[in-house]
Amino acid sequence: MTIKTIDEPRLEQDLAYRFEYLAEFMGFGPDDIAAIHASAPAIAPLVPGLVDAVYDRLATYDATWRHFVPRQHGYEGDVATSVEDLQLDSDVIQFRKQHLGRYLETLVTKPYDTKMVQYLDIVGKMHTPKSGSNKIDVPLVQMNALMGFVTDALVATITSLGLDRDIEVATLRAFNKLLWLQNDLISRHYAE
Repeated sequence: MTIKTIDEPRLEQDLAYRFEYLAEFMGFGPDDIAAIHASAPAIAPLVPGLVDAVYDRLATYDATWRHFVPRQHGYEGDVATSVEDLQLDSDVIQFRKQHLGRYLETLVTKPYDTKMVQYLDIVGKMHTPKSGSNKIDVPLVQMNALMGFVTDALVATITSLGLDRDIEVATLRAFNKLLWLQNDLISRHYAE
């Protein structure tokens, strides 16, 4: 058995190196990316429903919903003054829903290159004061809850598509690996 040497300090400093290591360790590769991209025609039309389900869930808990009261980066409209004033149909929530929709569409359509790795990383960072609004500081426990919910929603969506069993399994495994990669690129911004 040959043991591959990993430069562990570099994992904390070099985003591409970190992603490559994690992807290799998890076995996330071209076949997974192909499975994700192949799912786009089936999943893309369902994205609005997935987004609504996520925001319905977020609105159920004050611990998650409160993070939409402060002004979001890039949003110029009116903001709610309290959690109680924030509604699912408010402009800021529609703005955030558009972002989540674009994120999900990006996952199934864009190449998994350096730009994608940087994008996945900024998705993690933007939920902390390190990027975007310094008033946004979503605790890691809330991000984990969100990622768990999104993962389950994607699994439910994929299993409802009636795909050939081998394609379904490959797609589920690919998204599972991808979402674990995303979760790492969220968690790393909480380590400091």
